[in-house]
Amino acid sequence: MRLGICGSHRTGKTTLAQAISNQIGIDFIKTDTSAIFTKQGLHPSQPLDFPTRLNIQKLIIQATVKVWQADDFITDRTPIDFMAYTLADIQGATEVDFVELETYLTECFIVTNQIFSKLVVVQPAIPLVYEAGKAALNKAYMEHLNIIIQGLCNDERLQCPVTIIQRNIVDLQERVDITV
Repeated sequence: MRLGICGSHRTGKTTLAQAISNQIGIDFIKTDTSAIFTKQGLHPSQPLDFPTRLNIQKLIIQATVKVWQADDFITDRTPIDFMAYTLADIQGATEVDFVELETYLTECFIVTNQIFSKLVVVQPAIPLVYEAGKAALNKAYMEHLNIIIQGLCNDERLQCPVTIIQRNIVDLQERVDITV
């Protein structure tokens, strides 16, 4: 089983992935997107122009594909998340090279379909806790990402089964039970 946990930042993806790893005995592969930002001299919470955002997201997918080669694992981010962050930065006046964007989105769907046997979406629900080096605690932005993620999980290009954990499920063991 190759299980990917999707969702906005600060929703408990890593905690859930670690709990599932411990319960069913598969490897937990933590994605460290913050390290990729740092290597580029950027911070995950800072606003980025679109070419910079797309470049960082391409670096993230390249780095994570390298670590997602185990037979069985669970991870706390997926290409669905990467696409959502990319798309969330597009506003009405954002200049976008649509061919380059579409190429990136297609690559993300292909990687998801090739690597993952199941995705689980964790919606914003748990209390927010500030943590240094993590993305901003902006509830509206997190909700924006949540809706984009759910939309991507319903895109016909995604062939992987998806489970969405309902917002009212905040107990960690209940989340684990729904996932496995």
